[in-house]
Amino acid sequence: MSTGKIVLRCPHCGAGNRLPAHRLADQPECGRCRGALSGHPLEVGDNDFDAIVSASPWPVLVDFWAPWCGPCRAMAPAFEQAAKTLAGRALLLKVDSDRNPGLSARYDIRSIPTLVRIDRGRELRRLTGAVPTATILSLAA
Repeated sequence: MSTGKIVLRCPHCGAGNRLPAHRLADQPECGRCRGALSGHPLEVGDNDFDAIVSASPWPVLVDFWAPWCGPCRAMAPAFEQAAKTLAGRALLLKVDSDRNPGLSARYDIRSIPTLVRIDRGRELRRLTGAVPTATILSLAA
């Protein structure tokens, strides 16, 4: 397990919450508003991706997206719903491909949205294009 610190952005109030990476599975709460930090997709980038993925006790599903992408914005509510459904069983991450070119290059992202399933550090599956919640859930299972 990673012993480094990671910063999780609260989906409720936007506050940054620093915690040891190995505590990711403890269903942390926001230090400011006490809202749950799990059950929501976590926005990650080049700097914190590896620490969060390596600390996850669950499979990781990554949504590579961009704010200008219509299909990405259309799929966002389905990805959010999947994160709620899979809380405690899978970790859902969002990576803005424009702001994180290192990750986009590393995972050879050519089209967005692209969903990548990672388990124990290895990519297992990939889907490109906007998909419904049921498809996201099956990819994470």
